[in-house]
Order: sequence, then C-alpha cells, then structure tokens
Amino acid sequence: MKALEIRNKFIEFFERNNHHVIPGASLIPENDPSVLFTTAGMHPLVPFLLGEPHPMGKRLVDYQKCLRTDDIDEVGDDIHVTFFEMLGNWSLGDYFKKEAIELSYDFLVNHLKLDVSRLAVTVFAGDEDIPRDVEAAKVWEDLGIKKENIYYCDRSNNWWGPAGVTGPCGPDTEIFYDSLKPKCSEECGPSCDCGKYWEIWNNVFMEYNKNEDSTYSPLKNKNVDTGLGLERITAILEHKANVYETELFSDVIKEIRSLATNPNETSIRIIAEHIRASCFLIVDGITPGNVEQGYVLRRLIRRTLRHMKKIGVSSTKIESLILVTIEALKDLYGELVICKDIILKNIIEEMNKFQKTLELGEKKFAKVVESCNANKIRIIDGKTVFNLYDTFGFPPEITAELAKEKGLSIDMKEYEGLFKKHQQLSRQGAANKFKGGLADNTEETTALHTATHILHRALQVILGEHALQRGSNITKERLRFDFSHPQKLTKEELHKVEDLVNKVINEGLPVKCEEMTFEEAKASNAKGLFSDKYGSIVKVYSIGDFSKEICGGPHVENTSKLGCFKIVKEESASAGVRRIKAILQNQVR
Repeated sequence: MKALEIRNKFIEFFERNNHHVIPGASLIPENDPSVLFTTAGMHPLVPFLLGEPHPMGKRLVDYQKCLRTDDIDEVGDDIHVTFFEMLGNWSLGDYFKKEAIELSYDFLVNHLKLDVSRLAVTVFAGDEDIPRDVEAAKVWEDLGIKKENIYYCDRSNNWWGPAGVTGPCGPDTEIFYDSLKPKCSEECGPSCDCGKYWEIWNNVFMEYNKNEDSTYSPLKNKNVDTGLGLERITAILEHKANVYETELFSDVIKEIRSLATNPNETSIRIIAEHIRASCFLIVDGITPGNVEQGYVLRRLIRRTLRHMKKIGVSSTKIESLILVTIEALKDLYGELVICKDIILKNIIEEMNKFQKTLELGEKKFAKVVESCNANKIRIIDGKTVFNLYDTFGFPPEITAELAKEKGLSIDMKEYEGLFKKHQQLSRQGAANKFKGGLADNTEETTALHTATHILHRALQVILGEHALQRGSNITKERLRFDFSHPQKLTKEELHKVEDLVNKVINEGLPVKCEEMTFEEAKASNAKGLFSDKYGSIVKVYSIGDFSKEICGGPHVENTSKLGCFKIVKEESASAGVRRIKAILQNQVR
C-alpha cells in the first residue's frame, strides 16, 4: 500500500468517526519556545490542549510534517529518520482511553489489515504518585491482544509531560509491530532498542495536572493526543525490511548506489534522508546558518556532503539527487515542486561553502602532520582530531584517511570519548531548552504574544508591507520576531517602530476574537502566515483598528495590560530576514 493511500485512508477513517480535518502546520513552530521544530502533531494545537475551544470542534484529525534531530546518530538504521510525517487524531475533552484505543485498533486491524498476532502494546506500570494503568490494559485485552503481548513500563517509556515543572501530563500507550527478528535476549520486549519491535503509534492520555508542590490532580477536561508514523507503517504495509526500501526513498537510494564508487549502506541512507529533510526545511523558509534552525539545516547538508565524499559520490551530483527526491515525493508534497529552485540554490551554495571548509581543514591538517614529523609522533592524539572536527568541521574519517596516506594513525578511542562527552552536553542542553511539549502560556508569554502582533503591524507601517513575519519565538523574558527586510534597520527606524508599538499600547485598545471562515477572514483583510495550513473555520484577533491577524492565541484583553515595549536588539537572522528581540517593562498584572 502506497504512502498517499495510507494517509488518505487514515483521514477518511477518522472523518467517518466524526473528526474534523484540520491542516498541518509549518515545520517551524509559532510562538512555542520549547522546540526548534514541530516534532509532533500536537504543537500547532497547544492553545486548544490547554483549554481554548477549537473552532473545528472537539474531535480533530490531520497529517503533520515533523522533524527531530535527537536521534540523528541513529539515522541509517531500519526505522530512524529526522524528517517524518505524523498522522494524528485528537479528542479535546470528548472521548478518552477506551474509544481512543478502540479507534487505533480498528484502523490498524480492520482497515490496514495488520496481523493482530504481531501487535504488542505498552502501558504505564504506575509508581508512588500515579496508579498502574489497568484501564488501558483491559481495553487492549478485551480487543483481543494477548496478555503476553501487553507490557507494563515505567515513566521513561509510558509517560508524557508536563512540558515544564507544572502542567498537563499523563500516561500513554504505545503500539508496536513485531518485525519477526529473533529476540536479542530473554528480556527483549517493545522497550528494547534491538529493532525487533517497531513503535508505530502512540496514544497519549492527558488526564493529570502536575502542581507546584509536585502532587497530581485530575484534569477537568481530559485530552487524547495520538501519532502514527507514516514512514514506518508504509514499510510494514509494503512488506519492506526498513523504511529506506519504501517508495519514499527507493528512487534516490538507487541513484546514490549507481554513483557510489565505494558504497556503504549506512552512508547511502544518511544521504537520502538528509537531502529529503533539508528540502522540507528550505520549503518552510529556513536557510543554512550558524544558530538554531539554520544551524540544523547546515549540519544536515554538511553531513550529506561528508557521506557523499566517503562513498565516492561527487558533490556535483547533488542536483540530480535533489531532483530525484522531489520527483519521488511530488504527489505527497506538491510544495517541493513549487520550491525546487530555492531548494537547489540553498543546498548547492551551502555545499560549495563546506568544500572551502574542507580545504581549510586540510591546510590545518598539513600543519598537524608537520608537527608530528618534527616531534617523531606517529599517532595523532584524539584532542587534535576532535578540534579539527569541532572547529573546522573536518570529519574524523577524513582525518584518518589523510593520516594513513602520511604513514600516521589517529587515536580514535580518545576522539570518540571527547565526541561522546560533547554529545552528552549537547543533548542535556537540548533537553533543557527543547522539551517538546506544551508552550509556556503564562501571563508574561500571553502579553508578549499580543505585543508581537502589534510589532508585526508596526514594522509594516514604518518599513512597508513587505515586512512579513518569518518566524517567532517567545519565552517568559522576551519576544523574538523574524521578518522579511533587505537591510539593517537604522536607529531612527527602530525608534519609530518602538514608539508606534507603545502608542498602540497606551491607547488601551481592546483585543477582540472572532470565529469566521477562512474566506471571510481573507475578505476582512486579516493577515495570516502559511495560508494553506488553515482550516475552514479560523480565529481572527483584532487589536482595535490597528492589527488584524489569523491566530490561535492566547492574548490579553486590552493593550493597556502590556506595559512598556522596548527593543533590545536588531540583527540579521538570514539572507533577507531581520530579527528583533524585545521585552515588556512594567507589565500590568
């Protein structure tokens, strides 16, 4: 069964079960500082999972592009990718565990015709704070899942949230499919990472609120959030041993193999996956850079080039690989065809830059060899190898190759120890900053969100209508707003923008929310980003007669509550995109 057919079956199934179809969002989250990218379908639904009524009702379904980099080192195995599509259904205070599980089972077994004997599930084992989830286990058993295929797991496997210290959270039940590989040990089960069990679907049950004193209380409105991975279910239904053999990758994999002079299966898969992920990031407005989303894109492109070099594929072939990728995915993602030229431009330019980086690294390496020869050293220490990689982006495998040519070797063990330490520090930082959950909808972030709307319109008034939003990130302390503009703002322009925002705040304008059709919103001149993401009914927030935008919220009721707006920094975000960081002082509580 093809991926597009699976996607359509999923949407149609939930439509028949009274779910309203909502469009997927950009890979770049709006106003959620907890993540760099949309890592799950729930991100665009943050305000509604926290209690705001959704204009399309309480039962929703969609398909969502997602990107995760926490497992980037596993890319190339049978199931891991950075970019993937998540099929999702939600209940916002409507049905709960029993019906959610029954719907998942019905779709997998009766509509996709999966072998029920190969299904395994995990449920929350309980602890001193929360009881064992016997309710979910009983539903599975009643549906026909054998007891020996129902596993109880701890919080590390079957608990979601809260995103921060407090907030909505709850147990989940994960659905796995047995690949029929032999067990790696007697203890092997779905929580084992040996590859026998493929996780395909997760049902999260948000039924508790974690309080400031670390106790838990039941939520008044319980939500269900689920996600089914399209790549993995496609591999299963196409009877493939891994996701890279599916139609989603097979054409570009074949092309890479035909070009490789020293083929390596892992490298071939990494090249195919990273090209695909890079294409989608560029479609959603990201350009290679040194920070945040831009840095991730740069890393993916440079990693692609390193592996192309490793297996003997010339960098000049990157254009043909991109075009094969776009052609293979055009029916699922028409936006790739529309953005073909900008995709090619960004990836090729970044590859050319990295070629220069490699040349610089080779010069630095030559000096290392000179020093080794002068001191009669035959093994290059791991710290030097790591510095070449960390400072100059010079891959250790290339260092090893060049060292061998010079009659030297490298201390790979020391390098790997330093690299592992570097990874752990990076992941700890990522875990602290990008927890992948509900945004922090405090009074401070709500006020800054409202100020962002005013800032957006003020920039257009002062600079021109071309100053459109290109990204937004809000924390409790500040707002960060990216917008299209060709050059640095002058001091006079910054003062004018700041003064206009404060003028609107001081006027005490009411903030009004209306629900209307998307066509009505456009006719009313409401501004909106990524217009293809909106459903048939949208929320439109008006700030007096000054600003009118399609948005999910949250907002203050009156601008007088915002205090004093102050721009603290203006800088370049990427080519043709500027960035403003601002704060609110003396906010009215």
